[in-house]
Amino acid sequence: MRGLVLAGCALLAACGQAEPGKDAAQVPAPAAVVGTVAIPAAAETIVPDNPTVDADDPVLWRDPADPARALWIGTDKSIGLYVHGMDGKVLQFFPDGPMNNVDQRPFPMGDRKTVLVAAAERARFGVMTWLLDPVTLRLERWGFLPTEKAFGEPYGFCMGQVGGETFLIPNNKDGVVQAYAVTAGADGKPAMALKHQWKLATQTEGCVVDDATGDLYVGEEDAGIWLLSLADPTRAPVAVAKVDGQRLVADTEGLTILRDGATSYLIASSQGDSAYPVWERTDRGLRYVGRFRIEGGAIDPVTQTDGLDAWSGPIGPYPQGAIAVHDHCDGEGPKDPPAAICDSDTKQQNYKMVGWREVKAALGLR
Repeated sequence: MRGLVLAGCALLAACGQAEPGKDAAQVPAPAAVVGTVAIPAAAETIVPDNPTVDADDPVLWRDPADPARALWIGTDKSIGLYVHGMDGKVLQFFPDGPMNNVDQRPFPMGDRKTVLVAAAERARFGVMTWLLDPVTLRLERWGFLPTEKAFGEPYGFCMGQVGGETFLIPNNKDGVVQAYAVTAGADGKPAMALKHQWKLATQTEGCVVDDATGDLYVGEEDAGIWLLSLADPTRAPVAVAKVDGQRLVADTEGLTILRDGATSYLIASSQGDSAYPVWERTDRGLRYVGRFRIEGGAIDPVTQTDGLDAWSGPIGPYPQGAIAVHDHCDGEGPKDPPAAICDSDTKQQNYKMVGWREVKAALGLR
């Protein structure tokens, strides 16, 4: 396993696991009062034949040549994977098992242009894969890839492409983060090999990769956000944003990156207060720029988000980009159901969408 530290400091990148809070000096201390702006949802997913969708994590995709040709994909952590159009209507459903987090990357199969869609599978313990045909906008099953037995349940998951390799990156409730290189075998079936491993102190889930730099951000639910590196996997994890009860309220859940021209932003799910803090990514670290909630308007508010995903640039009806998020409890019209329903197993969960243009304006970003 190239890049896995096997001895000395017990399987930790750079043999130096950073302690929570260490190396986070570049992150400014939280302000005494943190304001949060409200933005109404622009769209939501609809599954008419399943009143108890167990939604968790979305991912967006669009045709590089035509922003109108786009998909909104989301997991059901009880039964499978839904494929929606940008209007929220179901296009496909794969009853392939309980899926937690999902991601995608371009993944040519010989001369055939395809997109690899992959999700952490919670029953068989591994990663389920599908191939998206960008011509037909249809997914087809590719195969299941088991993770190592000692790893246990792959709780969180993301993907990255660095150094000519495509990585599947699961993490677990013990804070172990693994990076597997995925390839197509001679028989055309998927295969993966463990290349890198890191260890954080406690339970992780949300993660996201900047393919251009190799930066891998991982959320430790009760502690905050860590920066790891696929480009230099021996580098110790660095804490870049702490759970402080103001900007970031536990649990730290989904993470995503959105690029706006030359500026890049990290967006997180602050699940404890149903909000989304935003940081500008700079050479000196993260610079906090504000936070927002999704509420108001004709669609019910978003609460307790697990996963989220952003698309940089035009996609569907969103000229400057979009952010898709998980909603813990979906309601009819502009209000959530009563708390007794939202706290039960009979609630309906789904995904909501907001445009980056509206988020940027509300936060006063240029």
